[in-house]
Amino acid sequence: MDRFQNTGQPDWDWWGRLWPAPGETLREVGVEPGDTLAEIGSGNGYFALPAARITAPATVYAVDIDSSLLAELSHLADLQSIENIETIDCDARTLSERLPEPVDTVMVANIFHGIDDPNSFVREAFDSLRPDGRFVIFNWHDTLRETTRIDDEPRGPPTELRMTPEETQQCVLDAADVTLERTVELPPYHYAMVFEG
Repeated sequence: MDRFQNTGQPDWDWWGRLWPAPGETLREVGVEPGDTLAEIGSGNGYFALPAARITAPATVYAVDIDSSLLAELSHLADLQSIENIETIDCDARTLSERLPEPVDTVMVANIFHGIDDPNSFVREAFDSLRPDGRFVIFNWHDTLRETTRIDDEPRGPPTELRMTPEETQQCVLDAADVTLERTVELPPYHYAMVFEG
C-alpha cells in the first residue's frame, strides 16, 4: 500500500533535536499510566517505546505499513525489556478492524499533513477509540520549510502541505462530532492538538 504523501522515517538524531525528551512530550499531551495507545505511523518507535514505559502494563499498539521498521521496533523493545508493545503491520485506513481492542488514545506524529482523505482517516481514528478517548495530532507549524532547520538543513514537509492549528482543527471537526480539548505548543516547530470523542 502507498505511503501517505510526503512521509518517511527520519533518523533518531534529528528526532532527538526536535524532542530530546519524548516521554515528557507524551505526558504533555496527556498520555498516562494505564492508557492503551495506538500510534499510527510508529516507525521504529521513537514515541512508541517511551509511550510503553509510561502506559505499562497497558498495551501500546505500534501501527505502520513498513514491516522492517516494526521489526526494528520489536528488537529495540526486546533490548530494553519493554513487553507491552504490540506491532501491527497495516494501513491506518483499516485501523479499527486490526486493533484487538478499542484504545484510550490514538496518536499521529508528523503524518497528518500528508493524508489524502483526512475525513475517513479521522473517522477511522475515532472508531478505534473507547468512549471519551483522545485523538492526538502532532503537526508542523505552517512556517516556511526554509526556516525549520535541523543541523542547518531545512526539514519537514513542503511549505504548501503545512497546516495551521485552525486548519487542523477544522479538518477534524468536519469529519467527526468531537471536541478540541486543548492545543499544546511543542517548540521549536510543532504543535499538538488533543481531541476528545
